[in-house]
Amino acid sequence: MNIQPLLKAIDQSNPYKKYGKVIRVVGIMIESQGPEANIGDVCYIHASTSARPPVLSEVVGFNNEKIILMPYSELTEIGPGCLVESEGRPLSVKIGRGLIGKVVDSLGKNLDKTDLPKGLSNYLTEQTPPNPMLRQPINEPIQVGVKAIDSLLTVGKGQRIGIFAGSGVGKSTLLGMIARNSSADVNVIALIGERGREVREFIEKDLGKEGLKKSIVVAATSDQPALMRIKGAYTATAISEYFRDQGLNVNLMMDSVTRVAMAQREVGLATGEPPTTKGYTPSVFATLPKLLERAGTNEVGTITAFYTVLVDGDDMNEPIADTVRGILDGHFIMDRKLAERGQFPAINTLKSISRIMNQITDKEHKNLAQQMRSLLAVYEENSELIQIGAYKRGTDPEIDRAINFYPKIQSFLKQEIFETISLEDSINKMKALLNGG
Repeated sequence: MNIQPLLKAIDQSNPYKKYGKVIRVVGIMIESQGPEANIGDVCYIHASTSARPPVLSEVVGFNNEKIILMPYSELTEIGPGCLVESEGRPLSVKIGRGLIGKVVDSLGKNLDKTDLPKGLSNYLTEQTPPNPMLRQPINEPIQVGVKAIDSLLTVGKGQRIGIFAGSGVGKSTLLGMIARNSSADVNVIALIGERGREVREFIEKDLGKEGLKKSIVVAATSDQPALMRIKGAYTATAISEYFRDQGLNVNLMMDSVTRVAMAQREVGLATGEPPTTKGYTPSVFATLPKLLERAGTNEVGTITAFYTVLVDGDDMNEPIADTVRGILDGHFIMDRKLAERGQFPAINTLKSISRIMNQITDKEHKNLAQQMRSLLAVYEENSELIQIGAYKRGTDPEIDRAINFYPKIQSFLKQEIFETISLEDSINKMKALLNGG
């Protein structure tokens, strides 16, 4: 037996543990003198009483050779002189097929406090996006199971879509429909900054037992520290990457990327970054592309991603919405006016776009979708004249045709929450409607 490698490892190992100590705590920021650590390394802060478990934290910056840490949990019983121990590595979580059907937190631990199944692998939460030259082109549609999307806004395997909406317009319900009806192999659902009440409601009502059977839910509620909310997004993306590397087609659904940006803003301001647009720090606009570009295709599998964007006051041009829209491969605009009229899902198909649709649909499907969009556009342009009775039938054949088809199209675009419909059926229904069947 060759023991030389073992002897070399012993020589290179350090038998002493090096600790730092807490010297300052301001808000969510902890400053410590030592130990040796790099940006992103995990550290344990040992509480002043040995009975308390150590507080898990991460190195987020430096200040005159002092380390700036952010905790993953609440700061309790931490005071001046508390010992800080570095793990010497970034955060990793346990991932594997055994997680399917589970609800975990940002650190990959079961939220129901039970032990994780055996046979899981350690996986770093922060990964680099796939090499652009190794990304496979998107050339195949994926069934979403929502008529309005499959017919007029067809999504491809590996496409990244933003769902833009104000509060209470039905984003979470739409995500639940996609999770239940999609043809993807696995769903990874990240609930970031949600109210604690909504997590269980989403799992039991929107997702349901059938949806949970092929899903992994990562939850980081609004009461948790900013770093936990950010890591929820990274952990969900890392889980998706693991299954993509197994050759599977994965759906990644994140609700919402706006709250990830808000959490990053908290961290940035605490570490001394200057606020720029609407108080968002430069690190927010650097972090978003790195996170969103991790989804998509690689050599063996795909991550089809749906990111919800919460727009303040229904302003679709606010900084985060504008940045995310520029990164992704399409966007669905959810319209409060449609929701108030009782149309669900409240997707404004004229303002929405799927940038990949023309590459993944045949000529007939494209023509049918264009006809339906054209009819909707003509009606919307003349809706005021029609509604006040100022338009006389027979004046313009196009407007007459739009008026005849409008109620049928509105009925077609509506869908019950638990109604299941395939991609082929959506296209056939659209064809029958436009051909007068």
